[in-house]
Amino acid sequence: MKRNIPLLITFIAGFIIIISEFIPHYPFGSVKSGLEGWFLIISSFAIILGNLNLIKVNILKIKFKSQNWKYSYVTLISFTIMLLAGVFWGTQTKSGILGSGSGIIAQIGDKPFDYLYNNVYQHLSATMFSLLSFYIASAAYRAFIGRTVEAKLLVFSAIIVMLGNTSLGFLITSGLPHSLDFLQLPNISEYIMKYPNTAGQRAIMIGAGLGIIGSSLRIILGIERSYLGGE
Repeated sequence: MKRNIPLLITFIAGFIIIISEFIPHYPFGSVKSGLEGWFLIISSFAIILGNLNLIKVNILKIKFKSQNWKYSYVTLISFTIMLLAGVFWGTQTKSGILGSGSGIIAQIGDKPFDYLYNNVYQHLSATMFSLLSFYIASAAYRAFIGRTVEAKLLVFSAIIVMLGNTSLGFLITSGLPHSLDFLQLPNISEYIMKYPNTAGQRAIMIGAGLGIIGSSLRIILGIERSYLGGE
């Protein structure tokens, strides 16, 4: 019974959402709006549970001296500072418990939360993504090894696109007559990105969309029950 009731609720809610996309009139439209509101409420509680879980996991790491446990101090301290800054002085559009912090804004030019976000968090994010570029370059190198015809076409297209986006690519084909402008590397690069690349991206998106539809139907029909803690 404890499993059947959640499965029934999931089926009814999913069925109503699907029907409301085709019949957006009363009562389906209003019921859909109510379900979306409930979803936002549940999501808010999920965020709270996620934050509590973050605190719990890092406290346990410190307690049992797990691997890299010292970094948990940094996580907890950073989390606490950002939380207090947002609660006490608010964010860019909202005021906190202590107001907007006009005195602090006069000193540092922004609210504490926004100042930390713009001058610390964003720079750390940029650093992380710049480190990821090395892994991307490594993966691209392995993908560009031309063992097959498809891989050779990928290598050839990648070279053209990269050259077409540099001044060197423009200089290589700048001597072509005006009637052969379409053979200039920047134009070829733009053509590849606009048509073959877009076609490939749309095929991937269609495949992903079909996968989402299949997964959603499995959940609605009760075939997929992993969200209940089962197999």
